[in-house]
Amino acid sequence: MDVSECESSTEGETMELQHFSHQHPLVFFKYQQTVASEEVDPEAALCRGCEKPVEGWSYGCNQCEFYLHKGCAELELAPQIQHPFHPKHPLTLLPESLYPGGCDFCGKAFRGFVYNCYDCKFDLHINCALLQSSVAANFPNSLHPIHFDSNCPGCQKPISGPFYHCSDCSYPTFFNLHKECAELPLEINHPCGRKHPLTLLPQPPTHPQKCSCSMCRIQCKGFVYSCSLCNFDLSLDDFLFSPPTITVPSHEHPWMLVSRKMSFVCDFCGTDGDHSPYFCATCVLFVHKNCISLPRHIMITRHRHTISLSYSFRQNQVDDGMCRVCYLKVDTSYGSYRCSASDCNYIAHALCATDKAIWDGTIMLEGYDERSEEVVHEPSNLITDVVEQISIGELMVASEIKHSYHEHNLRLTFSGKTKDDDSQCDGCTRPISTPFYSCEQCKFFLHKDCAELPKKMPHPFHRHLLTLTNSNDKEGNSWCCACDRYYQGFSYRCYKGICLFRIDIQCMLFSDTLKHPSHEHSLFLVHNNKGTSCSACFRKLRSRDVAYRCMKRCDFSLDVGCATLPLTAWYKYDRHPLTLTYSDDSEPSQHYCDLCEKEREPNRWFYYCADCDNSLHLNCAIGDLPYMKLGNKFHYYRHKHPFIVVKNIWNCPPCKVCGEVCNGQALECKESECNFTVHRNCHWRLK
Repeated sequence: MDVSECESSTEGETMELQHFSHQHPLVFFKYQQTVASEEVDPEAALCRGCEKPVEGWSYGCNQCEFYLHKGCAELELAPQIQHPFHPKHPLTLLPESLYPGGCDFCGKAFRGFVYNCYDCKFDLHINCALLQSSVAANFPNSLHPIHFDSNCPGCQKPISGPFYHCSDCSYPTFFNLHKECAELPLEINHPCGRKHPLTLLPQPPTHPQKCSCSMCRIQCKGFVYSCSLCNFDLSLDDFLFSPPTITVPSHEHPWMLVSRKMSFVCDFCGTDGDHSPYFCATCVLFVHKNCISLPRHIMITRHRHTISLSYSFRQNQVDDGMCRVCYLKVDTSYGSYRCSASDCNYIAHALCATDKAIWDGTIMLEGYDERSEEVVHEPSNLITDVVEQISIGELMVASEIKHSYHEHNLRLTFSGKTKDDDSQCDGCTRPISTPFYSCEQCKFFLHKDCAELPKKMPHPFHRHLLTLTNSNDKEGNSWCCACDRYYQGFSYRCYKGICLFRIDIQCMLFSDTLKHPSHEHSLFLVHNNKGTSCSACFRKLRSRDVAYRCMKRCDFSLDVGCATLPLTAWYKYDRHPLTLTYSDDSEPSQHYCDLCEKEREPNRWFYYCADCDNSLHLNCAIGDLPYMKLGNKFHYYRHKHPFIVVKNIWNCPPCKVCGEVCNGQALECKESECNFTVHRNCHWRLK
């Protein structure tokens, strides 16, 4: 959207506004609805406050494609509030969240204004914050017709319509309940459990096995009807909706419900069932209710071809294989997903391939042209134009290119060094090494591999296709959702809906398996890691964290941040490189860092030089900002000047906030009225 296409403000209206969320003045204009060009950023015409489309009179910065509704821009928002949803600490107003995720009250992913508690990493979206007393403080367990995107603990579906709320609960234990779920009968008689009535329980009971619904075999969450004598459990979804006959496009014949207790093995997923299967009389198949809807052909980002559901009666028996998602054996006498390509042996359990973290729900149609899937690997998908080529043997190599993310031509260097030994690649921010492209007019460098990155790529860390971008947030940097670090340079980003996933180039180089020198066995990628801890840093992993686990099922996990640690690092008082070390058998008196002189945890990884007996914490060795390019600008909305990313080695100044020495990478304001240095982890406390 161009402000030149919009009607200017009328006489008497405010022409400009300096808003806390943007560094430039915002111009008042009237947005005219036009047909958007395909080249326009899909976020360009969204309000940065509420994320809804811009319409009517609004404020905007055409230079940055930053827009706010008039109502959002003129909201009188206090810079700090005490909110009943998080009574422990005050919440500070931010233009957007400091980290990926969603609102901790409603659970919705959001990029607009938030109230934040830095200590608790608690975000409250502006819409939830403005509910205030009408929702949190003034209604004790009473009914309120307000709409939320949080899930009801009864049915596990989003809150909408009338619901009950407990005013005694606060973060992180909010309790809201649909009116329908709150009014369920406490006891029912069901044809699947004829001997005894089923009792409504607020959470699944503790059985010797994991509690799963006896009809659909989905792991029970929320309210459940249960018979403790028979170990029979029924989810709310199956209690409310289990039709006697189901017809689906992926199967030629109807499925009929068998409402009785009977042991069976599901012919699609290969797991046990003991109640109420659905039966196909023509094919003589018994399946769980939830497995009926398994699609015939799907595409996942872990494999480049279509994979298809197969079950034994439809084809000749083949040898068992190893599931390429969970790395356990696949029993091919039951259903599994296999690669459709003749020369490919990819196989996965039916439930592994259709896990919501692996598969985005897209169903491939019959007769889909397999060749169209190769588009992400073709040269036309690159963002580089060849200006000049040279011949090396039978190979033609681009010696000069024009890259989409730089204004000048870049020339190829095969050997030698740059004039500056600290030169970093502008794509991945790693130290530059040959072969690389460089600009003769600027200090712009690209590894040859980084210059040849495709525009679109799938990646096993995320279920949607990712797009290459060179854009950062307003502060001049981005946050990698895989390794949980700030970075600058190129990245791959998801533009599907409001998905916030973004990954830096270093993490993009990783696949769904890993052989790491810290462990004797190969590792495989796991998406839901809640309840586990990284074996390197002992950080407790969240459900949204991706991590690697041992294929042999050793008690070993590695988060992506530790998996991407460089194997060597440098220390200013040591002439040798320090090696990444995974255990320490030395005396407890030696468990200290030679840089910060603080104690080291003996079981945590560290960097070590055996020749000089120097030991450093991981962070002391690689710094706060290992993937930020030195000399680049870093903007922070609470400070009027941009910071510069610097690397202090000898004369290390103290941090303006915490007072400790800023060794290694730090942020520096060189303006004469400021002239100070601050740690990246401390900059948010500047006033």
